[in-house]
Amino acid sequence: MPNASGATPARSAEARLEEAVGLAQAIDLDIVGAWIIRLSSQRPATLFGTGKVDEIKLRITTEDAGLVVIDTSLTPVQQRNLERAWGVKVLDRTALILEIFGDRANTREGALQVELAHLHWQKSRLVRSWTHLERQRGGYGFLGGPGETQIEADRRQIQDRINRLERDLDSVRRTRALHRKKRSRRDQPVVALVGYTNAGKSTLFNRLTESTVRAQDLLFATLDPTLRRVRLPHGMEIVLSDTVGFISHLPTDLVAAFRATLEEVVEADLILHVRDIAHPDSAAQAADVESTLSALGIDGRDSEHVLEVWNKADLLEPNQRERVFADQGKDAVAVSALTGEGIDRLLDRIEAKLTEGRSRADVILPAEEGELLAWLYRSTEVLERHDEPDQIHLTVRIPAAVAERFARKAGPYVVA
Repeated sequence: MPNASGATPARSAEARLEEAVGLAQAIDLDIVGAWIIRLSSQRPATLFGTGKVDEIKLRITTEDAGLVVIDTSLTPVQQRNLERAWGVKVLDRTALILEIFGDRANTREGALQVELAHLHWQKSRLVRSWTHLERQRGGYGFLGGPGETQIEADRRQIQDRINRLERDLDSVRRTRALHRKKRSRRDQPVVALVGYTNAGKSTLFNRLTESTVRAQDLLFATLDPTLRRVRLPHGMEIVLSDTVGFISHLPTDLVAAFRATLEEVVEADLILHVRDIAHPDSAAQAADVESTLSALGIDGRDSEHVLEVWNKADLLEPNQRERVFADQGKDAVAVSALTGEGIDRLLDRIEAKLTEGRSRADVILPAEEGELLAWLYRSTEVLERHDEPDQIHLTVRIPAAVAERFARKAGPYVVA
């Protein structure tokens, strides 16, 4: 729920455990046990004290588990010592997220970005063991398995590969920049969807664009960016961009590796921050998204360029739902991407955000000026239209980017 005081509530241990289980399930792991361990202090060698290490060892043996996921960052020494003590693979939060991303990357660009993040993580460890296993199931081999081959890799080899990947991603970045420049010449504003993973961005994207992008109740269901055109109520055409979901403690190497993709967010004319308003940790998730945006140089609370979308209103209790719709203002819109409730108001707010400060003009066109009429519909907002036998009366709102061209093309037909 929106927090009226402006303070961000701490995320509960139970919510963090639920999210960690969701991350593990995102790559089809069979969860045989999940529990919270509260530490008064962290041991440099094993994270946990000796008694807790033995207790977990007993649970691993009892449940016949083959993998342990620890929802925090482990040092290489901690990971190695725990693996030796328990006799199973151990993944920390970073390794698990990297595995998910490796499993989700469906395009060459996504695969390049994930591999780059993985190599940076691997380089920081320089462990010639299971971290070098070949891919078997779409991820990066963290999970192990029969028949896998160990690849010898040293710092120079890793760095050489990193350099090649960075060159490839620089090429991707240049291509994206050219596409953005081309869109700018066509006067198509870019609106980017961001939000915590599983906030419903892809469902909202599908609702706004009438597309069928993969949308599942699954963490990181979307990894590769998707762009589609959307026509707003008064005819303005925008480019809507669906992006990778954010998450708390997102590995910095992943943020850096995905900068080519996230530049669509950095360069966007408007950012829609999609929140799962029915989630008990909605405020904490919003703070995590704002923190990631800040790392990209974007003020997540910039009301001019960021519009909050309070999604999943259909999941709220009636009294909560009533309060959420009452609380929405000029910088937030409550919607249900699933049912379509609130979508018309969202489109109106997007249009209002993108057209703030634009000038208006009344135009009378001769009926034969079909080409100019089409240009006005593409490049300005047609607010009103009245047709007569030999002329067309229009009221248009003019983006600053096309003001000069408007004056040149339509100036003779503007009514003073």
